[in-house]
Order: sequence, then C-alpha cells, then structure tokens
Amino acid sequence: MTQGQSFQGDLDPEIAALLGAEITGGGTAVAEAADFSDIFGDPGAGAPEEAEGAVIAEQALPEIGKRLEDNPSPVFSDPGYYKAALSGEGDISQRVHGLLQKYIAAKDPKDRTVFRQQITTAYWDFYGSVAKKASGRLPDPKRFLLRFSILHPTLLQQEQRDFFGRVVAENNLDVPVYYLDEWFKAVGMGQVRSSATDEGPASSAKNVSSKLQALLEKAQGRRDGARNLLIAKNTDRLNLERALQERAGILSEHTPLDDLPGINSPYTNGQKKAFAEIQELSKQMLRSDRELESFIKDFLEADADVKSLQEKVEDEGGSVEVDSAALLTEIGTIRQMAKMTIGRQGNHFPICTGEYFRSATSDVGTRENVVALLRWIESVDPEAFHRVYRSKANRIIPFVILLPTYGDTGICWEPFDRYNRATSRGRIAVPMYGKSLTIAVLSAVADLRWQVAKEKASFYWMEEGLTGNYYQWFTSRKLKGDIKEAFIDDYITWMTKESEGTQKLDKEMRGIFWRYMPFSQPVKEKLKGRSFAYQELYQRDLNRAMSDGY
Repeated sequence: MTQGQSFQGDLDPEIAALLGAEITGGGTAVAEAADFSDIFGDPGAGAPEEAEGAVIAEQALPEIGKRLEDNPSPVFSDPGYYKAALSGEGDISQRVHGLLQKYIAAKDPKDRTVFRQQITTAYWDFYGSVAKKASGRLPDPKRFLLRFSILHPTLLQQEQRDFFGRVVAENNLDVPVYYLDEWFKAVGMGQVRSSATDEGPASSAKNVSSKLQALLEKAQGRRDGARNLLIAKNTDRLNLERALQERAGILSEHTPLDDLPGINSPYTNGQKKAFAEIQELSKQMLRSDRELESFIKDFLEADADVKSLQEKVEDEGGSVEVDSAALLTEIGTIRQMAKMTIGRQGNHFPICTGEYFRSATSDVGTRENVVALLRWIESVDPEAFHRVYRSKANRIIPFVILLPTYGDTGICWEPFDRYNRATSRGRIAVPMYGKSLTIAVLSAVADLRWQVAKEKASFYWMEEGLTGNYYQWFTSRKLKGDIKEAFIDDYITWMTKESEGTQKLDKEMRGIFWRYMPFSQPVKEKLKGRSFAYQELYQRDLNRAMSDGY
C-alpha cells in the first residue's frame, strides 16, 4: 500500500459545520485526540491477529443453542388479543373486522376469492396504521401483529399458537436481524436510515436526532475505513519485522571448521545475499512506519469526530422525535419487499392463518433459525459478507428484515448505503413462512453477493470479476432469461449440492465459482478427495498461490 492510498482525513463539511471544527487544506483540526490504547487495547498484545487475512470488522455470528423457549407465552391464549390488536386504529380496523367475518363465513369459492382480495388491501392499510406507532410502546397484540402478522390467534391451530408463543421475543444475540416491529421502531427513532427508494420524502428537517444519527453513520464509516487501513498497515510492518528477524538469524548460523578448532566458517553465498535483503527490508520498514504514523493521525481525528457526534446524539436523546416521513416511506417499501419475496404467482394473503401456514418449525424464519443459517453459509462460503475497500476486505453482516409472508424467495434490497459504501450494512429481506427457509436465505445472500460484485466491477461488470466471468459464460451458452435469477439458482446449487461433492454445475461455471466464491478451506479439503474435478481445482489454487497470482 502506498502513501497515495491513505485515508483522506478531510472531514465531511456537513459534519464539520455541526461540530464547529475548522477545516484546513491538510484536514480537519480536532481539539482533542482519542486515546489509541483505549481503542485497540495493548498494541503489542492481540492487535496483529485481528488483521490476519481479510480485515474483520465484526465478531463471528453466535452459535445458536436454544431456539425456542421452554414454555409458551400466554399472549396467544388471551381472549382479548383480537380486540386489543384492532383497537385504536379507526375506521380501517372496522373494515378489516367486517371483511374477515365475511371471508370466514363465505362458502362459495368465488365469494371467498373476492373477500380475500378485499381483505388483502384493507389489511395492509390497517397494518400501516399500526406500524406508524411502532416507535412507541405497543401492547403485545399489536407488537406480534407486526412481527408475525397474527391478527386473530384462533385462525391458527393450538399447536401453531404454542409454537409462536415459544419463539424468543427479545434479541439476545446482538445481531442485525430484525422482526418488523423492531425494524419500524429503529427507522422511526432514527437509529436506522430508511431503505432507499427511487422517490419519496427525505427525513423530516425538524428531526434533529435523525439528522445527527445520519451524520454519525457517515463519520463512523470514515472512522471504520481509517481503522481498517491502520490495522492492515500495522500488520504489514509486523511482517517486515519478522522477515528481518529471520534474515538476521540466518547470519548467526555457522559451521565450525575441522582444521581450525574454535573458528567458524565464513558467510555462505546465501548469508551474503541476506545482507542485501536486510538492507531492502530496512528501507521498507522505515517507509511502512511513516505510513503507519500518518494512518494513526487520520484514525484518531476520525475517531474524535465520531465521539463528538455521539455526545451530541446523547444530548438530543431526551427530545427524540419520531420521523414520521421516514417511517411512512419505510412502510410502503416493506410492502414492496413483501411482494418481491412472494412473486406474482405466490400467496399474497397477508394474515398468518392455519389455512396457509405449512412450514415446519425449523423452516419458520425466526431470528434464531435465520442466524443459524447465516452462520452455516459463512462456514461454507467465508467471503459471503465481504466487501473490498481500498484493497482490503471488510466483513459486514447485512441488516436482515424478517417479513411475515408466505414467500419463498429472499431478496437484497440494498447492497450497501449509498452514502457509505465502505462499511455500511446492506439490506436483505427474508420471508418467514416459505417452503424452505434455507432456500429463502440462500437466495437473499446470492442476490447480495451479485449486487456487491456488480457494484465493485462498476462499468466493467460484464467483463471483470465474478459478474463478468458469469456473464460471459451465460452469453456464450446463448442462455435466455434474467441473468441475476440464473446466478441465484446456481449459487443455491453451489451451496447445497456442490459443497457436498455432488456435481451439478457446468465445469466452466464450477471453475468460476471456485475462483471468485471459494469454499472454506475445510470444505475444499473434503472435496479434493471426492473426485478429479475438485482435485484439479484444488491444485489450481496451489499453483496460483505459488505464482503469487491468486
């Protein structure tokens, strides 16, 4: 990495204006720098390991032990649940109630179809009315209405009610996986930016807390980027130091001369060569040290900006206003996400009922089930959530939005925040009541992978990298249809079949996936003994590593 690749320390003018900082040609003047040891701990003890291989920005996903509570919550046995869910929403709740009664009582299939269509439209209006209040403290019936789309518990069988009653209610896993009641609250309180749309109102100008939160996210992105560069440069210097120690150690290795007791042999040709290597390593170490010093300065300035904005956000905490415009936009966006996960031919009925609920408990998109699947995906495809920034890979788990729909396909809504491409989370949506949760999550991750790779390649997405090689293979076979959908199907096959040694993909495509979406090393080790096809790909890895071209 050269000095030209260093993090640019100039502060965003909007952030600088808010902080009252002075912007100069050489960057932003910060009154008080952060304590380096507070952020990284003992720089001599543990920091280097954090930067081995790709830069890892987040801890590993937790292993899921308990997926359900031992005893069901009584909330779905409460006879007042339905009344509490409908109350306080005005005329739309009365309309939903009337249409639901007609739908249940209808015997003629044609009448049921008409009432079904009517209730679908009315229910989404009612659902939006409840969602607008998600930033406050909702009673459990309304909270679980948003979360599971359970309007009337008696529409479910007793076994199904018991299951939902045992789903873990709180996020004890510290992961960015959200039920819809949690997501609407986070958006309304300005903790999460509303999902990007082609059109729609921006955040309310009077909502100071929301604007501060947005500025804080920008500053955090700049700080995280500077931190990753700093860790990588620190590791580069450590590697040079180790190489120098190794060369110096070679110089002290001598063989005693048989004819001259107590006298060691002169330096060998290999040892004389080490002198030149030591000289070159010394120059590289000095250059790396200068860059490290610059990166430390950039990081400390960025970190000070983040801390200053965090203080301002905390000061505004007592007067947080709900961003109604952002929340209203998000409600409409969520409905679009739901339609996409279901598809044109799918079941768009919006209420969770025993009539349509067919998922096994392991296939319901609870937070615990989804996190377990994400953890499995990373164990097979370790770069699934990597994003390259300035030649360094950042591991960033996306926001996962759990939709209480009967869809079968997960989607990626945003690969990253358009204001922070380096360290922001992407957004994927996963339907909760599909035929196979594994397929739903895999399709969402595949969509995310495609979009991130396409953005990385930019104008050359049809020529370079994962998307370019796949596009050229796709067109060379004169295949028809949507190329992204084809990629998603092939990724699912790659993860479910090829990772187990069952050859289902075209040989050339297998080579593309092996190169640009490599399996984890344990999976590779397992596959190389399964067949010649995998053994050949494994050998290619070794050849590339030896030639430094991988």
